[in-house]
Amino acid sequence: MTVTSGLRARVDGTRLLDTLDRLRQIGALPGGGLSRLAFGEADVRGRELVAGLMREAGMRVRVDPAANLIGGYPGRRPGLGALVLGSHLDTVPGGGAFDGAYGVLAAVEVVRTLNEHRIMLDHPVKVVAFSDEEGTAGARPMFGSRAVAGEVDPAELSTVARDGRTLGALVDAAGGHSSHIGQARWAAGSIAAYLELHVEQGPVLEAEGLRIGVVEGISGRCSVDVTVRGETNHGGTTPMELRKDALVAAARVVLAVSAMAGEQGLVRVATTGACAVRPGTWNVIPGEVRLTVDLRDVSAHALEAAVRRLRSEAAVIAAGSGTSIDVEPRQHVAPAPCDAERRRRIEEVARDLGLSHRTLPSGAGHDAQWMARLAPIGMIFVPSRGGVSHAAGEWTDAADLINGAEVLLGCVLAEGTRE
Repeated sequence: MTVTSGLRARVDGTRLLDTLDRLRQIGALPGGGLSRLAFGEADVRGRELVAGLMREAGMRVRVDPAANLIGGYPGRRPGLGALVLGSHLDTVPGGGAFDGAYGVLAAVEVVRTLNEHRIMLDHPVKVVAFSDEEGTAGARPMFGSRAVAGEVDPAELSTVARDGRTLGALVDAAGGHSSHIGQARWAAGSIAAYLELHVEQGPVLEAEGLRIGVVEGISGRCSVDVTVRGETNHGGTTPMELRKDALVAAARVVLAVSAMAGEQGLVRVATTGACAVRPGTWNVIPGEVRLTVDLRDVSAHALEAAVRRLRSEAAVIAAGSGTSIDVEPRQHVAPAPCDAERRRRIEEVARDLGLSHRTLPSGAGHDAQWMARLAPIGMIFVPSRGGVSHAAGEWTDAADLINGAEVLLGCVLAEGTRE
């Protein structure tokens, strides 16, 4: 049958919570939190559990060359691009139960609901558990979604992973076929749209008492190395006016970075997250300081402007402190805006369900940002208690988990008959 606008299926919330609890036991740590490091024993066990759930939901299951776990549910018109739902199952060490895993299991529950109600959409539906989203196997993060987007350099596969094996060997042990990594790329036109449901990993929705976040875009990120060079000297004998203190100059750089964010700033957030002082002795004037700066915004122009300002302010600080300051951008990830039509649809579904909502950016990276290179994307957030994520205290209330799955289902039903 073809879905009609009057049809309203509902997910089985109790079943969704049960599957989340079952997966949470895999990799659970005695002191709280869990570790399912990509391609490790716990990650493989979790993938096996989810593969079984996919089959129970009526999907055909396969593992691609990048070790992405993919479940396929047929559509009435198989020639149309697939509606893809997904996220990841791997965690950071000592991570939480919902980051990534919630999006996968909610997607499985959505397809299971379609199957139980004998709903076949025009579009095929695929659920993907992308491999190594967190980057714990030694490669850049989001390995699986980058492979689908054709953005994996085969040289990455020779990277020595955390246990001494290469990344390629880990991929193969998890069911992939690393020597054919190029075949993981999805062809142009094979995807109609990509939807990802995720916990917010931030405090905004909870602080405002809202149930659903409509993601406007995934922030781009620019990592910048800043090296401040001064003059090492004795801390007790060198007069203050004769010092070329690299750490004092670096402190001014840190303040300049912080001022780049906020209401009057250039970018959404700006962080100096690492500081290495040399020689690092309590009674010696620092001669060199290395900083790592993280700039994030949904606008690529804003990121570029922030780097220019950092260079300009660093030059002023250097001139006033007798130091030299090098500013070197390193890793750059482009912003990924969410499709306006998908955003409107998420808002409409949330409104129909009586769920309060707002638009907000995603500060964290997601597999969706690579899928945006292949198709229009939409992202749905649900609240994270206290904004905690990547930690044992990560938690989202049961009602919010079910609400998010209901919104995802509503979007799938609305999306599934589009051409």
